[in-house]
Amino acid sequence: MAENEVKQIIQQIDNLKPNTINQAPQLLSRAKLALLKLNALVPAPKTPSQHLLLATTVLEYGALSSIRLKDTDSFTRYYQQLQPFYSLPADRWGRAGHPGNQSKVTGLYLLLLLSVGDYGGFHTVLEGLEMSAGKEQIDKDDFIQYPVRLEQALMEGSYDKVWGETKGERVPSDEFGVFSEVLINTIRSEIASCSERAYPSLPISNAKNLLFLESEGAVIEFAESRGWVAKDGRIFFPQQEEENMAAEKDVMASSGLVIENTLGYARKLETIV
Repeated sequence: MAENEVKQIIQQIDNLKPNTINQAPQLLSRAKLALLKLNALVPAPKTPSQHLLLATTVLEYGALSSIRLKDTDSFTRYYQQLQPFYSLPADRWGRAGHPGNQSKVTGLYLLLLLSVGDYGGFHTVLEGLEMSAGKEQIDKDDFIQYPVRLEQALMEGSYDKVWGETKGERVPSDEFGVFSEVLINTIRSEIASCSERAYPSLPISNAKNLLFLESEGAVIEFAESRGWVAKDGRIFFPQQEEENMAAEKDVMASSGLVIENTLGYARKLETIV
């Protein structure tokens, strides 16, 4: 029976270890085929509450396993597939209960939007949550408040707060650590781009703190990835050097033109005299 098949697959996915999580997509494909047989992959007015719960469980497992596999496109698809279920009124769930991972999946989607710089999408989702669940309820939800705190720190330009939020016990679950890492890498790249435009070089010790890197070795590795030069305890930015050389050439060319014009003017004065 299709219902029992879905339950068995859910149990198999639940028992997957970190080193076998790559088996999840194949298991999820089987589960979705079984849900199709139950006409439960998309909620319909006559879909039994127990089938609704099976479908949301499969799709939530799909979303969470996609994050562990660092497949953001797959995660986004699962998030979108879950929305019709999350929009159902409470009485549709009956004794089956409400989906258990809704706030976690939604919080992860908010964090994904932050990591790609989609602040408009972030606020659209957040406002929808406040309208449906109420602001007071959202303020108590750790999975939602985590990306909210990060967004506030980003708007303030307080990158040190962002860095602090992505460490240790402040991270609500392991899945959030994946997008937090992506967010930090995005911030690090922005800081690096600003630094190479603003300075000809920086001490490696300063660069370590500026870029939120754990060691000077990590700084050197990061520098090499961007084509910077590390020597004598400093990071040198070739782009800045090239721009300085180009500026010097422009100044020399302008100076030559001024001298040429001045000499020409002097020769004309001699002719007049």
